[in-house]
Amino acid sequence: MTTTQQDSVHAFRALHTPARPLALANAWDVASALIVESAGAPAIATTSAGVAWSLGCPDGDALTRDEAVAAISRITAAVTVPVTADIETGYGDGPDAVAETVRQVVAAGAAGVNIEDGTRPPADLAARLAAARDAVGADLFLNARIDTYLFGLGEDGTRLKETLERAHRYVEAGADGIFVPGVTDLGTVAALAAGIPVPLNVMAGPGAPSVAEFGAVGVARVSLGSGVAQAAYAAARRAAQELLGTGGYAPLADAVDFGELNGLLSAPAARHSSE
Repeated sequence: MTTTQQDSVHAFRALHTPARPLALANAWDVASALIVESAGAPAIATTSAGVAWSLGCPDGDALTRDEAVAAISRITAAVTVPVTADIETGYGDGPDAVAETVRQVVAAGAAGVNIEDGTRPPADLAARLAAARDAVGADLFLNARIDTYLFGLGEDGTRLKETLERAHRYVEAGADGIFVPGVTDLGTVAALAAGIPVPLNVMAGPGAPSVAEFGAVGVARVSLGSGVAQAAYAAARRAAQELLGTGGYAPLADAVDFGELNGLLSAPAARHSSE
C-alpha cells in the first residue's frame, strides 16, 4: 500500500463520526462517481447492485471478481476522494478466495470495503472478515453488513439481539464498522448504535430520518445503497415512456448539462494522460 493510499484510508476512517455522519450517495461507474464527488462528497461508495446492472448482470454475486475489481479501479483512478467498495459476499467460495478479492481491491486503490452476510451463517462472514483482515492488515476499512433486518431474518422479537450478537462476532473477526440496512426506526437504530462498539452504518431513502437525526442517535455513516442507480434508471424509463407515448420530452428538463458532464469526464482523462 502506497503512502497516498494509506493517507486515503486514514482520512476515510476519520469521516466516521455521529457528530457529522458520513453521507454516501452510492455510485456505480466513473460518471456517477464524479457527479457525487463534484457535489462535495468527502468519499465515494459503490453500489454492487448498480455496478452489476450497468454491466448487464443482476445483483447477488453474479459479477465476477475481475469485473468488480475493474469497475472499482476505474472509479478510484477518476476521483480524488477515498473510495469504499461494495464487494457483496467477497466474490469467492471461501475465506481464501475472499482474501484474494480484498488484496485485489486494495491494489485497485480502495480505502474500504463492504462484505455482507446475506442468508449465510454468521460463522461464514466471520471467517471471511478474518481472512480479509489477515490479507491486508489494518490499512483498509472493513465494513460488515448484517442482513437480519433487510431480509427479515429470524423472529421480530429477537432480531435486535441477533443483530447485536452478529455485530460483536464480526468486530472480533476484524470488522471496523457495522452496516445494518433495512432499519430506520430511530429507537431501534439507537439501540444498535449503543450496543455496537464500532461505527454504525445505516441505509436511508424516502421517508427515513435525516442524516442529522441519525447522527443524533449515534449513527456514523448513512448510505443510499442502490437508490441513486434506481432513480437514474427510473429517469430513463420516464423519458422513454413519454417519448413513445405522447411524443414529449419533459423528463429531460432536469438533465445534467452536457458540457458539465463532459467536463467532469475530461478532467481525470487529462490527469491520467499527464502521469
